[in-house]
Amino acid sequence: MSGKPKLYYFNGRGKMESIRWLLAAAGVEFEEEFLETREQYEKLLQDGSLLFQQVPMVEIDGMRMVQTRAILSYIAAKYNLYGKDLKERALIDMYVGGTDDLMGFILMFPFLSAEDKEKQRAFIVQKATSRYFPAYEKVLKDRDFLVGNSFSWADVHLLEAILMVEEKKSDVLSGFPQLQAFKARISSIPTIKKFLEPGSQRKPVPDDKYVETVRRVLRMYYDVKAN
Repeated sequence: MSGKPKLYYFNGRGKMESIRWLLAAAGVEFEEEFLETREQYEKLLQDGSLLFQQVPMVEIDGMRMVQTRAILSYIAAKYNLYGKDLKERALIDMYVGGTDDLMGFILMFPFLSAEDKEKQRAFIVQKATSRYFPAYEKVLKDRDFLVGNSFSWADVHLLEAILMVEEKKSDVLSGFPQLQAFKARISSIPTIKKFLEPGSQRKPVPDDKYVETVRRVLRMYYDVKAN
């Protein structure tokens, strides 16, 4: 294993994108190996790299880590993005969990039929504007960051989610001035600003090629339904 973390996943967002975001926020360079064939995936299975037979998988500090939440928690703790004490860590976990719920509605969006995509788009916007964004708007009323006085994993995760929802409705933050200010503030942090620039390892909105590759490699033959 090299000194840099190495990410094993598809050439697209999926569950790996939040890991890319967090490493980038920490200013950590990383390598990627993209799964493009069933044979690549089966090799990882055969050599025991995938503990639960799933990706994402990240090689870091001599470990082959799976399970997205475990990987993110390790990165956040290693690079001081996980609060200063147990109470702050609990709050970060709480906010990340809420953001995860929102992002979960978006994760399978590319795999839906055209008809179901329109239903899911409306569902995502409704949940964001009625449940999640009002909660974060309230938290950010008198502070710059979600937890404590410094930038954390919770802030990175929320910005990622905001941008994902804006891809479904560009003016979704129109009624949330605190979130608008938060977005501008966090986006201007140097490591985040760099990750948002063209040419970074941030992945674009998933397209048909990404969907086809995932289905082929994982032998995903079933239909995905909207919420």
